[in-house]
Amino acid sequence: MSNSPPLPVLRWIDLTHDRSTATLMSQFTAFSDSRLLQAHSLADSKPGQRIDMICMHFDRPDAPGLNQLQQVKHAAPSIPISMFTVQHSEELAVWAMRSRVWEYITLPLSAAELQRFRQALHGLLELRQNSERGARRMLSEHYPDLPPSIRLTADHQKHQLLARATQYIDLHFRENLDQKELARLCEMTPSRFSRLFRDVHGVCYLEYTLGKRLEFAKDRLENSQMPITTIGYEAGFRDPSYFARAFKQFVGCTPSEYRLAGGANAATHATQALQDATAVPARLELDIGA
Repeated sequence: MSNSPPLPVLRWIDLTHDRSTATLMSQFTAFSDSRLLQAHSLADSKPGQRIDMICMHFDRPDAPGLNQLQQVKHAAPSIPISMFTVQHSEELAVWAMRSRVWEYITLPLSAAELQRFRQALHGLLELRQNSERGARRMLSEHYPDLPPSIRLTADHQKHQLLARATQYIDLHFRENLDQKELARLCEMTPSRFSRLFRDVHGVCYLEYTLGKRLEFAKDRLENSQMPITTIGYEAGFRDPSYFARAFKQFVGCTPSEYRLAGGANAATHATQALQDATAVPARLELDIGA
């Protein structure tokens, strides 16, 4: 009789537009019992039937799909949910966290990320087995390691002091932001906030906000057919010409070139071209209200 531990039981819900979950699921079959599941069949599950994880796969998350995730969470509150998504944004990550998603994973999946997920599943299965052997309670949440850029040092304390403002910018970067209001969130004077923000992030809050807007624009250029002017407005730029100038300077090519050449590939080639050029471009005057 085999004494090998049972495989983690994963049940997958396909919320993609191209029904590509079977392809993603194939990466997990070597170390788990993975099968596709209809969301409504959760209510029909047999009593005592074990499910260690519900994996919900999105390509472009929309309102019906996200509502379905919350319905699944309500129908099976004791089963942790992992959310896999191709289209990532800060707002979506915050939403997932507040919805108590156990894992939020941006695709495509790297080998290191797959291994980390496998180890976390192993830990979850041990907790379940300990619970079945009489432990007082089984934890349904886990706590990932701190990212390498953050340490429990003075630098970490500075991050903590700025946390409210940084989180606010991450959620509201498309709006006009006022330095005084950001400083007030951190209970600091504007001058102290400005110095500390640059010390922690290496740029002023205007440049940080601009970076967020440009990342948002790049994502829309790669994953939608929206007109470029509309993307600029969606990203928070009120002046199309400023959007074009900022994109050209910080990404290395125009928005149209970025879209036509395949997104990140265009940025890579353009950045190399800028590094090889002898001329130094004029510094762009920052104005996040533009």
